[in-house]
Amino acid sequence: MILSTKYLFKNTCKITCLLFSFFILHSFNGIAGEIHYNICDFGAVGDGQALCTDAFNKAIDKCNADGGGTVIVPRGIFKSGTIVLKTNVNLHLEMGATISASTNHADFPRQKQPEYRSQKDPGGWYALIYAEGASNIAVTGFGTIEGNGKEQTPAPDHTLDGDRDGRVRNLLFISCNQVRIEGIKMRNSGIWNQHFLNCEDVIVDRINVYNHANENNDAIDIDGCRRFVLSNSILDSEDDCIVLKSTGIAPAEDIVITNCITSSYCNAIKLGTESTGGYRNISISNCVVRPSRSSASVYKTNPKIGICGIALGVTDGGVMEGITISNITISGTECPFFIRLANRARKHVENAPEPPIGHIRNISISNITAFDCGNTTSSITAIPGCAIENININNVQIYNSGGLKSGGYIVDYKDVTEDEKGYPEGTGWGNLPASTFFIRHVKNLAINNLMFGSDQPDPRIPIIAIDVENMQINKTIYAGDENKNTLIVLDQVRDFSIEKPQGWDNDKYIKQID
Repeated sequence: MILSTKYLFKNTCKITCLLFSFFILHSFNGIAGEIHYNICDFGAVGDGQALCTDAFNKAIDKCNADGGGTVIVPRGIFKSGTIVLKTNVNLHLEMGATISASTNHADFPRQKQPEYRSQKDPGGWYALIYAEGASNIAVTGFGTIEGNGKEQTPAPDHTLDGDRDGRVRNLLFISCNQVRIEGIKMRNSGIWNQHFLNCEDVIVDRINVYNHANENNDAIDIDGCRRFVLSNSILDSEDDCIVLKSTGIAPAEDIVITNCITSSYCNAIKLGTESTGGYRNISISNCVVRPSRSSASVYKTNPKIGICGIALGVTDGGVMEGITISNITISGTECPFFIRLANRARKHVENAPEPPIGHIRNISISNITAFDCGNTTSSITAIPGCAIENININNVQIYNSGGLKSGGYIVDYKDVTEDEKGYPEGTGWGNLPASTFFIRHVKNLAINNLMFGSDQPDPRIPIIAIDVENMQINKTIYAGDENKNTLIVLDQVRDFSIEKPQGWDNDKYIKQID
């Protein structure tokens, strides 16, 4: 049978309209026939005074038992203890809705110790919104999660100090999959703001975090997770901001971080320090690192400046490889970036074997602009006999503040300790003897298209390289006020190619130590 063109056009348009209607229905109203469960129908009162924990959990339990749907948090302030999210439940905060954490620690019962163990496990966790082993869960909407962190205290029976003292996280998901966090605002947690531990297939998009209440106030911790996307978000934290960790045996793997604005008094974008499971196949792109909007640090006495823009650390075993970092603007940090392989060898649980020395390799860093930075130099360092391998740095601009006087920095590079067991921090050595790069124990390093300088004259040599095999430095431009006699000091450097910087007057720009 031959169909007319008019018939085909008419029916094609009808099908297209039906498909468009289906798309609109799913995009804006959820799945057709989905049931909404309003927490007020389960006894919640949004006056900021009544404790609504039971109402939250009853609504979630009913939604889960019915096969799933959306639990609605309407406009109002809903005070709560631990909310346990379950499979097939979307906790949706409407415009003007706030989930406000109770300030009575008794409202946050210790959760049973999960099967997945990690170094941060206090023997059972505490959180405002908690899930373990759940699938297809979400926290979405336009509202706010307020942790009231300044009034949160450690667990009354805590025996561990620091970040394992039982303070309440705003959100903690353990061993969950098919997770979506979207659109919400998160404020002032007791400790880490949101912690995803051993989770898979997670999307965190368009969130806004402001976390300045306590020490250990990270913005987001992506810990031993696989297939994780963090995008289009604004995060401002007292402690580390965007943190990838590996505190257990699971690797942090197949992760994308893109289109984010980050601020921190510590490290803006960090992989580490825990590294038991390793880090693989991670892309970080199109991000801005800037000073915090907070007027002053809650617990630090240093000036209003972050520690490090980008920090990569392997200290407790594990392999870090396949890391791509590109299109990052960094301002207002002491150190633009820090890559460190060490051997703290901390066990992730007491009965675990001591981890062997790990590896860092196959790292690409490109299109970085770092300015208004302090004088803590960017460094790439390992330990004797265990080199960092295959580092490619391309199209990078670094401008430090300069103005150092005698006694304000380490003069002799031989005085920079190996510090194999020390805590890996970009500012750990103080002001290094190099102004732009301090490089030690590295194999296969390429630096191309580097522009560097300082706001005020800096007496230090720009680059110092020690125990490096196969190094190339090409197409450099010094953007300081005056040329220096020496660009780079080489000690135990084998097989190198280093071009004279553009416009550099002195032909003897390399000082090689026999």
